[in-house]
Amino acid sequence: MDISSSRTTALHLPREDHSPSPSPCAAQEAVDAGQCDLVTVPARQGLEAVDILRLRDGVGPVLHDGECDTLGFLVPPGTADAWDVPGSACNRTHGRGFQVDPTEPAPLTGTGWLVAPEAAFSEATDPAVLRAALGEAARTIEAVDRCR
Repeated sequence: MDISSSRTTALHLPREDHSPSPSPCAAQEAVDAGQCDLVTVPARQGLEAVDILRLRDGVGPVLHDGECDTLGFLVPPGTADAWDVPGSACNRTHGRGFQVDPTEPAPLTGTGWLVAPEAAFSEATDPAVLRAALGEAARTIEAVDRCR
């Protein structure tokens, strides 16, 4: 799978205003192997963020857990080490058998693909881009709720 046009953090240098990037070589190899960390957010905020990311060509695969009303964004391994976005969680999955295989159904029981790997812009969502989209989504939801 060619990821030369991927915008994952694994291919970018860290910036002071965002979480540090995982080691480029290790992260790239893990993404190539389909191993990723998972950022989970409430479905309402996650759906807004997916729309924002789709408009900006930045969405990677996204899982929907209907039972828990959450979305899970696949991000490069190592993201969990510095993830600190309120209202979300990032779980390490590297080395725990969680792998993305587009030929298989969603990898976790009770989930389904909202954005399947083959329909995603990249193999994993860039954590800095996801952080910005989640912030924008939260502000949008807050504005809508104030108008009600």
